[in-house]
Amino acid sequence: MTAGGADAEPAVSAWAPLRTAVYRNLWLALLAANVGTWMQTVGAQWLLINQPNASTLVALVQTASLLPVLLLALPAGALADTFDRRHLLISVQLFLVAVAVALTALTATGRMPPALLLTLTFAFGVGQALTLPAWAAVIPELVPHAQLRSASALGSISVNVARAIGPAVAGVLIARTGVAPVFALNAVAFLVFAYALVRWRPGNARAVEVPERFTAALRAGGRYVRHSPIVRRLLRRALVFVIPASALWALLPVVANRRLGMDSSGYGMLLAALGVGAIAGGLLLPWIRTRMSANQLLLVAGALYGGTLLVVASVRVVPLVLVALLPAGLAWVTVLANVNAEIQLFLPGWVRARGLAVYQIVQGGGQAVGAFAWGVVADLAGLVVAFVAAGALMLVGAVTSQIWPLPELRGVNKDPATYWPRLRLAHQPDPRVGPVLVLVTYTVRPDRERAFLDAMDVVRGARQRTGAMRWGLFREGESRDRFVEVYLVPSWDEHLRQHGGRLTGADQEAEERARELADGVPEVRHLLPAAAGPALADNREAA
Repeated sequence: MTAGGADAEPAVSAWAPLRTAVYRNLWLALLAANVGTWMQTVGAQWLLINQPNASTLVALVQTASLLPVLLLALPAGALADTFDRRHLLISVQLFLVAVAVALTALTATGRMPPALLLTLTFAFGVGQALTLPAWAAVIPELVPHAQLRSASALGSISVNVARAIGPAVAGVLIARTGVAPVFALNAVAFLVFAYALVRWRPGNARAVEVPERFTAALRAGGRYVRHSPIVRRLLRRALVFVIPASALWALLPVVANRRLGMDSSGYGMLLAALGVGAIAGGLLLPWIRTRMSANQLLLVAGALYGGTLLVVASVRVVPLVLVALLPAGLAWVTVLANVNAEIQLFLPGWVRARGLAVYQIVQGGGQAVGAFAWGVVADLAGLVVAFVAAGALMLVGAVTSQIWPLPELRGVNKDPATYWPRLRLAHQPDPRVGPVLVLVTYTVRPDRERAFLDAMDVVRGARQRTGAMRWGLFREGESRDRFVEVYLVPSWDEHLRQHGGRLTGADQEAEERARELADGVPEVRHLLPAAAGPALADNREAA
């Protein structure tokens, strides 16, 4: 990814991943589930459109569906990195089927007050929060590495084909038969996805010999993101876009009903226009990436989306609003699919689901909080003020892409690297023993000291991302040229995982640069809690 001019990349067809039969079958089943989800969203919003304080209640449908992502995505990512992802996905879809059946029955019998509707919508959100990290982490296992950006774009296309079809179908059904049949079709859609997952038999099922404990896995995921500047920069760019963009999704039903005088089928048309634009964005993304840098793409997409928000605030002509929604859909997909693909490509496999879960927290949480905020602004100051404010904020955010650009990721080696030698200890501690203090002693000549300190600053990041709670570099007082690296790992199990697969090629390159500046092989010692065994381990090998 570049921060300046557009560097050409070989274009991979947007449809290439669909040539893989397993991915194609699951993608089609997921499309059915996405159609059902959008039908359910429209049905829920339309049940509330005539309630008092409708702007806030309708916006709360989106908040209720997305807030669980903010609360549960990271635990869901830890589950997906720790247990069998296929079994997790099947269980969650069956839970969603049960929620959809309950929603259908209660609506059909007239027992669906707003509070209960929002509660069941929240339950749907819980299912989505558990699904998203596991599914996103599965995708790199289904398609070749070169097709990952196209697969990410196809995921967005799936959502937006559903956005084009689901609301239109839901609008017609609501007008003819009411809301309950819409909820029933949603139950069928989740059942289809569950069936496709049951039929999928991974040829190289992921096996974890000793699964991480849940709380340890949770902390490790948060630690990785906290100490990865690249991931944090990508997350910030997503958040800067999503918060103002959420105004359109949250308040569009109110725009349709109050400003444009449209019924549920008309609202479906507006969503369909957004969906068509998003589909076009997914199809054009490979072509766009050959002609624009990532930061130019952010600038153009932000300007297009901001312009749409201003048009919706000022225009009451339905055809003009429909046309304006097309570039907003395109901008939505090109920004989020691009950021999502870059995160998938960057994250190591051991923490991929947890890192993607944090991305879902940022995206879903930003939408949930933004939807609520824009709903309150619309109730207090009016729809026009809300859309103008969101449009202005979007344009400012687009300009910041040139001030705080996305990082350069080409050439970063994220392949797993197991290069530390086998440990030889005086006794074998229990994996749960901890914390573990690791000391690495280097001998560095004075003329290399400055370069060594700079190189060790890069090593620090690798240690902290892969398990170290604390890290420090000290100079021995009794020697001019001896430095001691000290880092604390929560448990012996965490340190073994550093030895056995958490490190990457980039981490290896950083450590080798530092060691080239030292004389001889660094001395390594592992200090364990005294209660862990009769003696402390003293290992003179390189870690």
